[in-house]
Amino acid sequence: MTTGAPTPTYPARPRRSRMRTFLPLGIAAWLVLEIWLLTLVAGAASGFAVFLLLVAGFVLGSVVVKRAGRRAFRNLTETLQRQQSGEAPATGGNTEGNGFLMLGGLLLMLPGLVSDVVGLLLLIPPLQKALSRYAERTFERKIREAGTGSLGDAFQQARIHRPDGKVVQGEVIREDDGDAPQGPRPPLNR
Repeated sequence: MTTGAPTPTYPARPRRSRMRTFLPLGIAAWLVLEIWLLTLVAGAASGFAVFLLLVAGFVLGSVVVKRAGRRAFRNLTETLQRQQSGEAPATGGNTEGNGFLMLGGLLLMLPGLVSDVVGLLLLIPPLQKALSRYAERTFERKIREAGTGSLGDAFQQARIHRPDGKVVQGEVIREDDGDAPQGPRPPLNR
């Protein structure tokens, strides 16, 4: 039986990105590789040697993460002190971020040999700088490709677009309790 109502047209389902498609498969393959390598090393050496490797990786990773966190906190407090005293921001010294150092420490803390090797590689300063430059160039290129002028513009664009593709323009006006009208509100004309 038809009612004469038009059938609803829903927007086409967006395509899944390759990252969302292959990321779970990559994580599963990585876990299988880690377990296989651990059993291979345990068969060649002993289970106790594997246990010592995992504990040593966790301890070294926690030391690296703690050191990177302290350095980040020290840089933050120095920057805040400079701003409060009215000094110009420092241009020299250690201005590199601690992101790859922290990531290396976290990978060392994860149980597994592949993650330990990648974590140790991320602790090498020339490799950190090279990866940092590559990540920065990639990020800037993605921002330019998006057609936005700055990161703030990108957030603004993301904020005003609804998931269904419609753009909602407007602004929010908040009234204080003392400014609120006492009577009933007039109906909105649409």
